Amino acid sequence: MIAIINTGCANINSVRFAFERLGVTPEVITEPAQLRHFERAILPGVGHAKVAMERLKQGGWQQAIAEYQRPLMGICLGMQLLCEHTNEGDVPCLGMIPGNVELLEVGDLTSPHMGWNNLAKIKPHPLTQGLDETQQVYFVHSYAHTINNATLVEGEYGNKFSAIVAKDNYAGMQFHPERSAKVGAKLLQNFIDWQLA
Repeated sequence: MIAIINTGCANINSVRFAFERLGVTPEVITEPAQLRHFERAILPGVGHAKVAMERLKQGGWQQAIAEYQRPLMGICLGMQLLCEHTNEGDVPCLGMIPGNVELLEVGDLTSPHMGWNNLAKIKPHPLTQGLDETQQVYFVHSYAHTINNATLVEGEYGNKFSAIVAKDNYAGMQFHPERSAKVGAKLLQNFIDWQLA
C-alpha cells in the first residue's frame, strides 16, 4: 500500500491518478500516525517552501517522516522539503537527504523552469532503471537542489541541478513524474518496485 501525504500543498489527484493507471490505488493520509501502516509513501508539494514546512511541522509530520524506514519519495517541492535547507524563505527542511535548495540561476532564460527537459549523468539505482538521456520529463520549479553525493540524475536549466536524489530510504524527483507521460510512469513503477537493500 502506498500513502500520499496530504499537507494541503499539492495537487493530490494527479499523483493518485498516475498510480491508479499503474494498477495501484494509493491512500491519501492526513494524520502522521497513519504513515507507519504503509509500505511506501509519497510527499508531493507545490507552492512556497516556508509555508509548506510550517504545515508539516504544525501537522506533526516532521517526526513521522524522520522515523519512517520504508521507501518515501518527495515530488517537486516535496523533494526540496526532504533536504537540509532551502533559500526559499530561508528555512531548515526535514534533513532526510543531504544538500541545500537554492534559486536557479537561469540567466536570460525564463523563470520558473517550466516544460519538458532532458536528464543527464544518470547513476545506476533501482529508481533510475530504464532511464536514459534521450528521454524528457516535465518540470515546474524556480528553486532546485544543488548537486552532491545524493544526486542520482542531473538536470540543467541555466545551471545544473539535482533532478533525482536518494539517500537510504528517502528519494526525490524535482520534476513531475505524474505529468511526464511514459517516462514518468516508468519512474513511478520503479518506485513501486524499489526494494531497500
